[in-house]
Amino acid sequence: MVENMLQDQASGLRRLTQPSLTKVISVTGGKGGVGKSNVSLGMAICMARQGKKVMVLDADLGLANVDVMLGIRPKKNLGHVLAGECELKDAIVEGPHGIKIIPATSGTQKMAELTHAQHIGLIRAFGSLEDEMDVLIIDTAAGISDMVVSFSRAAQDVVVVVCDEPTSITDAYALIKLLSKEHQVQRFKVVANMVRSYREGRELFAKLTLVTERFLNVSLELVACVPLDDKVRQAVKKQKIVVDAFPRSPAALALSSLANKALTWPLPKSPTGHLEFFVERLLNRSDISGEPFLE
Repeated sequence: MVENMLQDQASGLRRLTQPSLTKVISVTGGKGGVGKSNVSLGMAICMARQGKKVMVLDADLGLANVDVMLGIRPKKNLGHVLAGECELKDAIVEGPHGIKIIPATSGTQKMAELTHAQHIGLIRAFGSLEDEMDVLIIDTAAGISDMVVSFSRAAQDVVVVVCDEPTSITDAYALIKLLSKEHQVQRFKVVANMVRSYREGRELFAKLTLVTERFLNVSLELVACVPLDDKVRQAVKKQKIVVDAFPRSPAALALSSLANKALTWPLPKSPTGHLEFFVERLLNRSDISGEPFLE
């Protein structure tokens, strides 16, 4: 009896001293205009409504739009951080429902041409943040730049947003091919966005899997079909996200379901061996417990 009590107390102390792990989700798509930012912010707001501490990194370092979509005018952004004018924590602003936003800067060519070393430095800077968070959502830029690759590779889950256009499917495939063949990312979650029906979303997913199964050794999972919904456009005009402006609209309900599903995605058991967001916390947790952390 006494031995069991001591074991329970020891287990409780380990939980108190172990750093909490942060779920890191990269939202990308290869092509611009597929709705990555709406998906990113919609998920973030829905998670925050459930009491989760959520942060969104606007990783479109040359053409930032997250702050504009939310009607926020930040005094500091990632440009100031990378210039050494402030620390990462100083650039954080609060968005709807308490979500934290790290805004990028817009219209600056040099921000879109950061070196690989600068990407590494930025990813590592997140380990210095004192405020713990449950989820970090990275809203990447369009294309297959080094920055998109670096941030996607450093995340635990890569969500690829695709719509039913030939260029969207082609660019999504190009991104998946690059991440899988050159950077060992093998699992991707797919959001079929702006579809007219669930069936159309399944057909869109089938088009993408047709080429990936033929030429790549990857696993794709369809995690959401977000319908084409005029309420999204109306919300953008209000500088709000559809889940906030029209929470009962079809698109909002689909994004809410996606957010719920994302919260069930498992956290990693151990570091992957390459650069990751918050890898220090994962290493510390493993060291304290004596074994890899199991969620």
